[in-house]
Amino acid sequence: MNGNIQFQYPWVLGLLALLPVYAFLRGQIGKLSALRFSSADIARAAGAAARAAAGRLMLFLRLLSVGLGIAALAGPRFANDHTETQASGVDIMLALDLSWSMMALDMSGPNERVSRFDIASAVLEDFIRKRPSDRMGMIVFSAVPYLASPLTLNHDWLVENLHRLHVGLIRDLGTAIGDATAAAAKRLNGLKDSKSRIIILLTDGDNNKGEIDPVPAAQLAAALGEKVYTIGIGIEEPCPLPKFEPATGKLVLDPNGNVIPALILQPANYTVLSRMSALSHAKSYRAINRRQLQNIYDEIDRLEKTEVKLRRFTTYRPLFQWPLLAAFGLLSLELVLSNTRYRRVP
Repeated sequence: MNGNIQFQYPWVLGLLALLPVYAFLRGQIGKLSALRFSSADIARAAGAAARAAAGRLMLFLRLLSVGLGIAALAGPRFANDHTETQASGVDIMLALDLSWSMMALDMSGPNERVSRFDIASAVLEDFIRKRPSDRMGMIVFSAVPYLASPLTLNHDWLVENLHRLHVGLIRDLGTAIGDATAAAAKRLNGLKDSKSRIIILLTDGDNNKGEIDPVPAAQLAAALGEKVYTIGIGIEEPCPLPKFEPATGKLVLDPNGNVIPALILQPANYTVLSRMSALSHAKSYRAINRRQLQNIYDEIDRLEKTEVKLRRFTTYRPLFQWPLLAAFGLLSLELVLSNTRYRRVP
């Protein structure tokens, strides 16, 4: 928003050019005043107390008040230029796996101890912040799904809730991909004012819990006019699951500061994820490291664009009352001075 002062009738300001002409003519036209004195001594005594600048001061006050009156007639006003964003956004439900296998460190780089969940959380935050005009919500799941955030445009609040999550927060063990997808689909259902409605499901495991299988859940989403993008993460070979504290989601290290393996994770079968996406005319992805996962979310960002239109308009606040009040004040001052301190004898 930008503001500036302008005049509604700027041509009126041309009248200000007449003021110097008036001042010049006022000084040239008129006859000298005279008083009769019976003695020259009396005239000399009276002349010693004359105020020679009185006439110039009164003329200055008159010209200034007229100039302010002209400025008021020109219609000064304060203009505010506004720009509003009108967006036809995409409604997005993020479904994030919080099962214990998300603590695996296989996606981190050399000499790093970064879990699958930490990488997914960082990439998700970046994706959220890139789309300020979209309503987003979040479902987290392990053996059961939970609503972490309803659909909202308050993305700072959404990111704050994302930061509160950690593996172990849901104590029920397992991976309920179907239930999570169905819960996300129901949250999106009924929203008619969006450009499109999509679910982005991220998981590192097979569906082994819940009441609804993944494929029927995807069919439900497709029937409601929603797309289901699926992302499977993790390397395609067995990897260790480190020991961690479920209450905090922090790794448990041995006395030498090394990770303690808890069990061996088997690679997941992501064939079902591809079927889910195909049913809703979306895409399915695989990521085995941070860069691949970032590229996936970048591609989804490009595929699901939000239409943004800008509307520009200007509001005005009138200011004519201030020069008008100043003009009246100066006229009042002139009248008071001309009838008191600078009163003239006829």
